[in-house]
Amino acid sequence: MSSGQPSDSKEPRASPLREEEDEEESDEDRCSSRPSSPQAGRGGAGTQGSSSACDSLFSWICRRTVRRGPFVDPARDHFRTMTRLYSSMSPATDSVNLSTQTHGAVFNLEYSPDGSVLTVACEQTEVLLFDPVSSRHIKTLVDAHEDCVNNIRFLDNRLFATCSDDTTIALWDLRNLNSKVCTLHGHASWVKNIEYDTHTRLLVTSGFDGNVITWDTNRFTEDGCPHKKFFHTRYLMRMRLTPDCSKMLISTSSGYLLILHDLDLTQSLEVGSYRILRARRAPLSTECSAAGSSAGSRSGGSRHTNDSKTHPHREGLSPRNSLEVLTPEIPGERDRGNCITSLQLHPKGWATLLRCSSNMDDQEWTCVYEFQEGAPPRPPVSPRCSLRLTHYIEEANVGRGYIKELCFSPDGRLICSPYGYGVRLLAFDEHCAELTDCMPVRTALLREIRSIYSHSDVVLTSKFSPTHCQFASGCLSGRVALYQPHF
Repeated sequence: MSSGQPSDSKEPRASPLREEEDEEESDEDRCSSRPSSPQAGRGGAGTQGSSSACDSLFSWICRRTVRRGPFVDPARDHFRTMTRLYSSMSPATDSVNLSTQTHGAVFNLEYSPDGSVLTVACEQTEVLLFDPVSSRHIKTLVDAHEDCVNNIRFLDNRLFATCSDDTTIALWDLRNLNSKVCTLHGHASWVKNIEYDTHTRLLVTSGFDGNVITWDTNRFTEDGCPHKKFFHTRYLMRMRLTPDCSKMLISTSSGYLLILHDLDLTQSLEVGSYRILRARRAPLSTECSAAGSSAGSRSGGSRHTNDSKTHPHREGLSPRNSLEVLTPEIPGERDRGNCITSLQLHPKGWATLLRCSSNMDDQEWTCVYEFQEGAPPRPPVSPRCSLRLTHYIEEANVGRGYIKELCFSPDGRLICSPYGYGVRLLAFDEHCAELTDCMPVRTALLREIRSIYSHSDVVLTSKFSPTHCQFASGCLSGRVALYQPHF
């Protein structure tokens, strides 16, 4: 009996999924009866008929692609799959236990871009390398530096850089780990993090000397590596580049956040003094940001931009490097002098993730700030975006004085945050949706997907694998734990 013909006989009602398949078949039958080209339908409605046929065909293809209802919608199915996977994350039975070694605390974790190598930056001058799938130890770089190793950054699948409190940066090649490729000298104090500009192929480092330095590693010689000071500010904590390398964000221990827009690393910048920088600082409030960018375009709102037309005392800034100075709002803290200890960026460049502590160091917060794009017309000299606090959550504040490094998942749906002796997986909503699909009108709490306590000491760092459903965490006593779905 044809699915398109009514029946007087009583039969069991088909399931919703079967009804949907029947609808598809009838759609397909209808589509096959339509003219396949304008020429075939020329005897009928002419051009208008062919246009209608094309529209109907397009509609049918759309229905064929995403179907109907919650049963076979690929997007919803993907959300559900991701939620189930990450909700079932548990410590792997063969996690790397390094607590018996003498390498000290784990300060940073970094996967290679292809996910084949996990590197560990250790307190006692060592760098450890592991196979994250088998948890097999590959190599220990003994005396990689003369002091604490703080950060690791891969330039590609084989080259990576490390930085240290010994004020140096070292380049390594996975194909030959017996010696460094080169050592870079230029900082006057502890070097805390490394970035890599894929457009200019410049290595970018920052340290507690307040300097951001660019390095042209492709021109390294026996006499050294060409480098120059790109930027300087006091109380510098962390520096990051957006995924498209169009912006640089700098966090400070005095609570302000610097954003350099339309980034051009080939030109050095000079900020005259910290007094001028403080004078330019403006609070970033939820009310101003939520009211829309129109208020900001009229009176500056929560943005305070540095440009030759808006600030006559602008010093040394080019049109390609406009400076925005913000004081991010911290929930529950009316005093704006907070310390921004950790700084990360959404993998798609939509938002920035901050870990902040209060002046009294008695509270810690994880906050997500959206980059405001597509605002109403502004003067062409003003920056293209600002920040708005969208999500936050209070942290355990265990292990005072230590920096806890958070991270986004590769798809940007989840945040892994050190939480006492474990980690928390946080999402923007209960479905692990994209940030753009669940943007709140008012500031909202991050949703806790899962808490995992697998360490015997304070967790200091965490990192998602770029290719596998896996993440890692490292603690103060030196143990590295790997987490995978458990069914």
